[in-house]
Amino acid sequence: GSCLESVKIAIDTGYRHIDGAFVYYNEHEVGQAIREKIAEGKIKREDIFYCGKLWNTCHPPELVRPTLEKTLKILQLDYVDLYIIELPMAFKPGDALYPKDENGKFIYHETDLCATWEAMEACKDAGLAKSIGVSNFNRRQLEMILNKPGLKHKPVSNQVECHPYFTQPKLLEFCRQHDIIIVGYSPLGTSRDETWVNVSSPPLLKDPVLNAIGKKYNKTAAQVALRFNIQRGVVVIPKSFNPQRIRENFQIFDFSLTDKEMKEIEALNKNVRYVELLM
Repeated sequence: GSCLESVKIAIDTGYRHIDGAFVYYNEHEVGQAIREKIAEGKIKREDIFYCGKLWNTCHPPELVRPTLEKTLKILQLDYVDLYIIELPMAFKPGDALYPKDENGKFIYHETDLCATWEAMEACKDAGLAKSIGVSNFNRRQLEMILNKPGLKHKPVSNQVECHPYFTQPKLLEFCRQHDIIIVGYSPLGTSRDETWVNVSSPPLLKDPVLNAIGKKYNKTAAQVALRFNIQRGVVVIPKSFNPQRIRENFQIFDFSLTDKEMKEIEALNKNVRYVELLM
């Protein structure tokens, strides 16, 4: 229930881009929140930009559309605004979202990313997704799609980890050249959950530079980190269930960082991922 309330607070605050995924197990709550806000007259469906994701067990082309249709059924919406391939690697198809063998090792599956992409294009052509993109793709994987013979729709976005300690300058430049928007996840660093996070790196929001700049503008380190990415053309999707922080994360449009401050923050880059995706 906390997701339902958080999404409603976010919509009331002014958020319109909602980043979701089947594997978050909360699309039913997100869909309900959107529908309730539409019923209240607070928003129209076309005001919301919902992103859904194709999970690793669903890469075979014949599974792509049924998987998206399942997401739409859970959301109780007619289309998603963006549908993306969550990771450029596949797990063995089946009911287990994280299939493992008897030794606890992941069971991978060989698929052709270009064939998966063609099935994504068909979803766009059918009107089930307004646009299609990718996530966690590197330059080589993007080029494989961009250079695919008979490409109908190129990826509009690439969702990757991006924050002042991991600024992704080369990937950002490559994507700019190809009109691919970078969507930055973990834009505030991330939680300190050792099961999936590299906690050897210091917490981003304790950084003295971010805090000093924040003090100047009467903003938090988090607001400075978000503003930094927005100013360099990176979309940010901060995650929070805390009503005060949800509102705070939105209050980044009433100040700008100077060129000098942008360079100071760029210099914090350590080329270090918090989310290592060891699988």
